Amino acid sequence: MADTESRHWWFTGRRRILASVIESFRLPDNARILEIGSGTGGNLEMLSRFGKVSSVEMDETARAIAAKKTGGVFDIRDGICPTNMPFSPGEKFDLICLFDVLEHIEDDVAALSCLKGLLNDGGRVLVTVPAYQWLWSAHDQFLHHKRRYSSQKLTEKLGETGFSADKVSHFNTFLFPLAAGARLLDRLLGRTSATGTSVPGAFVNSTLRAIFSFERFFLGWMSFPFGVSIIAYFHSK
Repeated sequence: MADTESRHWWFTGRRRILASVIESFRLPDNARILEIGSGTGGNLEMLSRFGKVSSVEMDETARAIAAKKTGGVFDIRDGICPTNMPFSPGEKFDLICLFDVLEHIEDDVAALSCLKGLLNDGGRVLVTVPAYQWLWSAHDQFLHHKRRYSSQKLTEKLGETGFSADKVSHFNTFLFPLAAGARLLDRLLGRTSATGTSVPGAFVNSTLRAIFSFERFFLGWMSFPFGVSIIAYFHSK
């Protein structure tokens, strides 16, 4: 994963989209940012453009890889959301990020609820999740997903936990026919590994990254009605 997330069009394109969204937040100069489920650290340097970054990751090997890859400059803590968050009551953040993490957590409502105590006044949470339960495939099973989401279901869960949505939109829309077709074909053929997870050739990889990341120019002023993933940002009521 550490190697793939540095090169694969989906990871690199998503970082461009996320950076564009975060830039629109106009965070304070001394912003404190928390990434929950930081994995092997692929997003930490991007996030550091906007403030001081801390992260939580449950896997020891992933933490070690992230620390080595980023030169040990980030505060990467051992923890699990929501049952073991390694922060004192006084530690607050201006932005909390969960990038394709919420679908891994058994009790996603409890996970969202625990974030409220970690937010500064006026702070935001930025989340991405996979869309559409009907797209469930071997890829979800391999990644230990608990569920996929609809925009309505995610919005309802935000309301249940006392958050107010600023934006809920699908994304990875331009490539939706290609991605959805690949997932459905995998399921039809009973494949145990997902199509498209390896890094393609340089030309294909750069082309797909350009198409995917181009969506960042639209998300600032519109919401996509469909897509492979959902992006949401929200604040406490």
